[in-house]
Amino acid sequence: MEFQKDNRFVSGRLKSVTFAYKGAFKLITTEHSVMTQFSIGILMTIAGFYFNITATEWLFQVFAIGLVMSVEGLNTAVEKIADFIHPGYHERIGFIKDIAAGAVFFAALTAIIIGLIIYIPKF
Repeated sequence: MEFQKDNRFVSGRLKSVTFAYKGAFKLITTEHSVMTQFSIGILMTIAGFYFNITATEWLFQVFAIGLVMSVEGLNTAVEKIADFIHPGYHERIGFIKDIAAGAVFFAALTAIIIGLIIYIPKF
């Protein structure tokens, strides 16, 4: 069965949103690292309401959560593609996966710094 692209504007965009929603749901329900990051995002959102953070703090917090979730999703995609192309261990595939994991590290470190800047003054 060949995939037919929907070139109509509205229905094509709706299908794209549907695929994106399915992908996000798969990430959150099947990938443990994404489940962890998603849970931390929920806890930070609850903390934001509890500490009544400012609109600017919300902007930075939402950005940080979105950044980590997005990069984590891209890392997962890189890992899945790499495992599909070369299921066994390969030094170059391992190098590629390490670089993708490093990107998640930078995003998570950024989110931690943002969280510390927002929440340390609250204590």
